[in-house]
Amino acid sequence: MGKFVNNIAEFNKFCEENEVEFIDFRFTDIKGAWHHISYRAHAVDDKMLEAGIPFDGSSIENWQPINESDMLLRPDVPTAFLDPFTADSTVIIICDVYDIYKNEFYAKCPRSIAKKALRTLDEKGIADAAYFGPENEFFIFDDVQITDKDNHQSFKVETDEGHWADDKVYEDIGNMGHRPRVKGGYFPVMPTDPAVDLRAEMMLLLEEVGLEVVLGHHEVAQGQHEIGIVYSDIITAADNVQKYKYVVKMVAHLNGKTATFMPKPIYNDNGNGMHVHQSLWKDGTNLFYEEGAYANLSKTALDYLSGIFAHKEAVAAFTNPSTNSYKRLLPGFEAPRILTYSSQNRSAACRIPYGAGAPATRIETRFPDSTACPYLAFSVLMMAGLDGIEKGGYELVGPVNEDLFEISRKELAERGIPELPSTFRDSLEGLEKDHAFLAPIMDSDYVMEYSTYMFDRHVYPVEGRPTAFEFIATYSC
Repeated sequence: MGKFVNNIAEFNKFCEENEVEFIDFRFTDIKGAWHHISYRAHAVDDKMLEAGIPFDGSSIENWQPINESDMLLRPDVPTAFLDPFTADSTVIIICDVYDIYKNEFYAKCPRSIAKKALRTLDEKGIADAAYFGPENEFFIFDDVQITDKDNHQSFKVETDEGHWADDKVYEDIGNMGHRPRVKGGYFPVMPTDPAVDLRAEMMLLLEEVGLEVVLGHHEVAQGQHEIGIVYSDIITAADNVQKYKYVVKMVAHLNGKTATFMPKPIYNDNGNGMHVHQSLWKDGTNLFYEEGAYANLSKTALDYLSGIFAHKEAVAAFTNPSTNSYKRLLPGFEAPRILTYSSQNRSAACRIPYGAGAPATRIETRFPDSTACPYLAFSVLMMAGLDGIEKGGYELVGPVNEDLFEISRKELAERGIPELPSTFRDSLEGLEKDHAFLAPIMDSDYVMEYSTYMFDRHVYPVEGRPTAFEFIATYSC
């Protein structure tokens, strides 16, 4: 799988062969959400593909002011693929955003920021390639209901896999009783895993849009799933996350269900992560590999990891950018919040995958989740890692091969093993103090705007809303 076209000439031929009626231009906002505008195919010519498509940047949240709203979408033509869901033949092209006022790619465009990170990698001369392999987990629900009123805050998700459906009355077919149970959903077969065909449809369509799919399975939690795809360069890997989320949500939707990548939608069961595999290469050599070292992991790899851990608050502000992210990271639910590394041990924040030889040796950061904008998350992880390499390595605890979930927080502190920040507020406040390492891709103004936006969008609204449990805990006090 991979590219369908390499240039505009091939794109035109591709459109002709597939009788394309519409061309859909897509770009990513600060939250990681896709936006789009569709043109009739006959209205798009080579000049437009080269020069760009105008749009209103002030209508995108936290972007341009109304008096400087005109911007351009610059199509990245080799990203083109056919939309598998439209009734009329439609080709999608992923775009970068161009700032006409500064005559450069837009400083707030996440995809353009990722390209800056890639240029920075090249300029530093440390490596000439960075490979990222995200693993995005998701839930499939049958129904979701949300209430957000001044006097009424509630949500309710439903899945026939939930243990709470044990006594549900099904009028037509009866209650069959096969359910994975809390934390019991890893790798069951049908009928306990009822989504085999649904995942298969997702996997086939992911291949249609250009992803190389390896596997699919039920995950640990009730209603939770994962589909594995092959790693790629930093830009393509982030593009693939956008495609992945689009296909998963649409397949669920068209089958009368709803999919979510929300980190913690169910209390008392595991949450969704986006584990991120990473390695740096130069002249065709994996810089993370050193034969005979612990898990064959080189000093370069350990220095890279030390940078990520040293900048933990700033990194988490982008890899875990929601208040819900930190509900997933509470102890007791395989939460990878303890900042050490280990071969095979999934309780550490960084796992070194088992059995990896020279080409496959890599680190796997397990704390990120899919609320992250993939372009920003991957870029910040890499910039923190490069800082660690340039500094000759920060203090790094590990390897630790024991089950970290069994160690108390007191013992972790006594042994000097750090943890991730506990809340999104902590991460954002840390980012505001520690962002010099991001200077090549984000200036201080952008960092502060990002932090302010996230405080306003996530932190303050959540901190100001009472929850049901707060009523239980404090109503009668």
